Amino acid sequence: MRTFLLIHLVLLATTVPQGLSQVHSLDEWDVHDPDRPQPTMVTPGDLISSPAPSDAIVLFDGTHFNEWTHTNEDSVQWQVINNYMEVVPGSGHIQTTRSFGDVQLHIEWATPNSGTGQDSGNSGVYLMSTYEVQVLNSYNNPTYPDGQAASLYGQYPPLVNASRPPLEWQAYDIVFRRPHFEEDGQLKSPARVTVFHNGVLVQDNVILTGPTDHKSRPPYRAHEERLPILLQDHNEPTRFRNIWIRDLEHHSN
Repeated sequence: MRTFLLIHLVLLATTVPQGLSQVHSLDEWDVHDPDRPQPTMVTPGDLISSPAPSDAIVLFDGTHFNEWTHTNEDSVQWQVINNYMEVVPGSGHIQTTRSFGDVQLHIEWATPNSGTGQDSGNSGVYLMSTYEVQVLNSYNNPTYPDGQAASLYGQYPPLVNASRPPLEWQAYDIVFRRPHFEEDGQLKSPARVTVFHNGVLVQDNVILTGPTDHKSRPPYRAHEERLPILLQDHNEPTRFRNIWIRDLEHHSN
């Protein structure tokens, strides 16, 4: 299966020059290698809170959790305060009541002004409950590069660090293309992700090697074609607002 995956990575990478450079970088560094170069810090432009387009599903409008549930299907124990949701540490992850495959996702977030390293506003946006775009205070807060804000956790640091200070609102705009599997469970084509952080391109159609994980890069395992979006409780009171999603599988050519 490893050989099969590598063949697909090479074939797909030839169509995405920047993604190719990020794929090659995985061969050079161990997972969470502290010696991996830190992305250059850039100052993003002013945040524009993007309203949902007409064909989007609004997942959170600042008033209720109707589109969300605890991962064990209990009610959400996070708080709604001043038009945002806030993680209640220890209450558990939440996920969408609907499932998705290929998507465009907009989500705004802010971290508390506390802690250091991985203990400063840590959370995550999991596509298909499996593939994580890291949420973290990465403004003058060093950590391993493949675990900072806008990294694809354990795989790709962002191209640049476009973070704002803690307590300030930030935005991710994510385009995710799901993996495809053969009937026998073998990988047919891997997942691909593009991320804009505060309007700055930080992941350029990169090819995921499999699920994101802590201290490992596990291989793909066949899963359903549509799964929920998950937001992580990592024991930090991180905030989220203005979450909307477009189902791109309904717009395929």
